[in-house]
Amino acid sequence: MSALDTCGERVVDQERVAAVRAVMPSPADVEDLARVFVLLGEPGRLRLLTSLLEAGELCVCDLAATSGLSESSVSHALRLLRAARVVSVQRRGRMAYYRLDDGHVRMLLDLGLTHTQHTSTLTTAPEPGRPERTTS
Repeated sequence: MSALDTCGERVVDQERVAAVRAVMPSPADVEDLARVFVLLGEPGRLRLLTSLLEAGELCVCDLAATSGLSESSVSHALRLLRAARVVSVQRRGRMAYYRLDDGHVRMLLDLGLTHTQHTSTLTTAPEPGRPERTTS
């Protein structure tokens, strides 16, 4: 380990560190957020959420058709997503329709998709003023 990798409690900018600590989320909030990101980090669940982002609301059968997952897998994923309040359900007669729980979830997905599209464009396009690399 180099000296750059160790810091201990040495503080360079006490004022800035104190300001950040004052607004740092609680440990419980950080744990909850980490659980949401774990749920969002699985490709099958992301396909379900993207389906709901595009369609607004869908039943399990339609979610299975759009995501390529089995109805059983969709049901299991939806149970996890409901428990984390990422999706909500509305029952109409014998049918259950799922949708993103609120605008925050929609915003997270929109921003995540925009970010990945942006970064994939950056990795395929040369930087301005820099020649495109060729592989031989």
